[in-house]
Amino acid sequence: MNKRFEPTTVEESIYNFWEKNNLLKAPSKGDPYTILMPPPNANASLHAGHGMYVIDDILIRYKRLMGFSSLWIPGVDHAGFETQYVYEKQLKKEGKSRLDFNRQTLYDNIYNFVQENSGLIFKQFKRLGFLADWDRSVFTLDAQVIDYVYETFKQMVEDGYVYRDEYIVNYCTYCGTSLADLEVVHVDRVDPLYYIKYGPFILATVRPETKFGDTALAVNPKDTRYTQWVGKTIEVEGLLGTLSLLVIADDFVDPEFGTGVVKVTPGHDPNDFQMGARHNLEIKKVIDLRGKLTELAGPYAGLSVQVAREKVAEDLEKKGLIDHIDEQYSHSVQTCYKCGRVLEPLTIPNWFIKVDTLKSHVKRVVKDNKVKFFPAKSKNQMLDWLDVMHDWPISRQIVWGIRIPVWYEVDPTAANIHVTWVNKDGVFMGQNNINRFLSEGHTFEEIEEGIQQVYAMPGPSGPTYIVSKEKPQNGKLYLQETDTFDTWFSSGQWPLVTLNEIELKSRFPTDFMGTLSDILRFWISRMILFSLYRKNEIPFKNVYLWSMVADKSGIKMSKSKGNVINPIDLIETYGADAFRASLVFGASLGGKIVLSDDKVRAMRNFANKLWNIGRLLKMYELNTLQVTSNKVQDSDKKTLHELNKEIIILKNKYIKDMDAFKFSKAFDSLYEFVWHRFADYYLEELKNPIREANNVVLIELKRAYDQCLLLLHPFVPFVTEALWQELHNTKKSILDESINKD
Repeated sequence: MNKRFEPTTVEESIYNFWEKNNLLKAPSKGDPYTILMPPPNANASLHAGHGMYVIDDILIRYKRLMGFSSLWIPGVDHAGFETQYVYEKQLKKEGKSRLDFNRQTLYDNIYNFVQENSGLIFKQFKRLGFLADWDRSVFTLDAQVIDYVYETFKQMVEDGYVYRDEYIVNYCTYCGTSLADLEVVHVDRVDPLYYIKYGPFILATVRPETKFGDTALAVNPKDTRYTQWVGKTIEVEGLLGTLSLLVIADDFVDPEFGTGVVKVTPGHDPNDFQMGARHNLEIKKVIDLRGKLTELAGPYAGLSVQVAREKVAEDLEKKGLIDHIDEQYSHSVQTCYKCGRVLEPLTIPNWFIKVDTLKSHVKRVVKDNKVKFFPAKSKNQMLDWLDVMHDWPISRQIVWGIRIPVWYEVDPTAANIHVTWVNKDGVFMGQNNINRFLSEGHTFEEIEEGIQQVYAMPGPSGPTYIVSKEKPQNGKLYLQETDTFDTWFSSGQWPLVTLNEIELKSRFPTDFMGTLSDILRFWISRMILFSLYRKNEIPFKNVYLWSMVADKSGIKMSKSKGNVINPIDLIETYGADAFRASLVFGASLGGKIVLSDDKVRAMRNFANKLWNIGRLLKMYELNTLQVTSNKVQDSDKKTLHELNKEIIILKNKYIKDMDAFKFSKAFDSLYEFVWHRFADYYLEELKNPIREANNVVLIELKRAYDQCLLLLHPFVPFVTEALWQELHNTKKSILDESINKD
């Protein structure tokens, strides 16, 4: 045996050995145990957070050694919005934008981009030793996934869970899509608060540019200062003439904010939208999808929001319509989690899922512990989220994703479908009624081929539509919806699209789902929802929330903070086993994993210690060829008895901890035993019979050491595999052994 364990020289060959001997696949014998890999982004590369996938590998290997037919199915997510955002950044460097391409061309370009950049993370996962069946990998844009997602959508439409409505959404005018509430980042900042004269009132707003969309003024019904005005219409002087506004009373209005009077702009504020719905107010759109003011703003049309805000405020002041300005007003603004820009509340057509009934089923299985959560506190976090979860907007105004299988009938007599498209010369044709384009001599085929976006009016005046995978062939003209499904709509069906029909009977529900706590609400809730809806069954029995990987100061790693550690660098320096062990050693469930060079180095030292013990036993085992006596002293018998007893206690405790998903506790006990009991105590106590090459003592020590290797294998698979084959002079894997075997 080599003097030291050299990871860089053996890890690749050991992994190739596992692959060649089909050890990454589920054994044909044993009870099934199944884990689905949370699919990383298709074009992702390994970062520190991905290291926590090690937890799943630890469990898969442990179950294999416990005699289960353990299977870990991997996959990758198309990650719609995030991937398109990355691609558009590349386009920007080339002096181009998404508006330069028709929908299909842009989709194909992103697809090629993903194919060129995907696959790296699986190679890196192999560097970590993952026992995943790579031949089973599923991509969320695979044909069978798309077909299943289509079936779910169609069934939900037929069951009355889907509706289409023009609703106010968080819209990123830069990324060109709406965002779910969970994708919004709230940022505190200071802005001017303008106190504007509105007829007999003075009211405060940070957004004077939206005044062209005002449809009412509102006060609190309990605010006696304004009781006399409720229900009356007042004349308000503005920049575009005089406007008549109704004064309404609504409990939402905070009498303590500003002067207690607020302007109501239903088209550009979510709270105003709700007030507008309650009081049947008109919606006026004064900001478009590009973040520019519309023609309703008169001379301010075409200005960006910020420029318009400053210009409107300046002109209001010139007309004497501003009472005063608070230049240091602190408030929270909503920003895009991806690009960081301020979001615009806009009303656009969206597809929604009614969640009240569906989420009640999820709450039931969570409350009844049908799905168990680790740490336990995450159960209440899930229930809290379900309590406030409202109807879910599932459509995104992006290209990269699963296109919603809806076909709108083009009625030549109605102006209810608007389109943007790129003509055959590559010229962008701005949004307008499709029938207007047709009347100008453009053919339907030309428009369909160059289509970028379809905007179909919702409600009774909107076009009729058909839900179908294929284009209807009934002699009428149809345009397909250009919105794609929210990524969570497709990835929420992950447990249903990764198993084949036979496995859905034998391996469903799956056994364990490990993931980041950040996506408990995003993903876990949706997977349970869809599984109950489609199969009337939970998708998994246990949810384990990985800990957050932090730097040595306990701060979450991020590129913006500049504290990111590249796992590959650590693996190349210290070995995969050291990196893996550093993620579980001394870690608390649901806490922070402190990752540093010092910690990984310490785990490398442990791997070397394990190697040196094996090397010592191997060396003395060779000396037993010259043994003359196998007599064991009484004191040594007592020590061996203590060793065997301690091994039994250690193994039982280990199994109990592993079955309870207390991985750190299990590893810490092994670390303590191997270093401080086996090496420092038992080898020291038995040094004389070892040196004398007493075969009986060596056999007992080696048996105990074998148990340590088996128990440690899920955590440090490379060094334990290498030691097993060295000490047993075999080409059989340690994975062919069993922890329960005496």
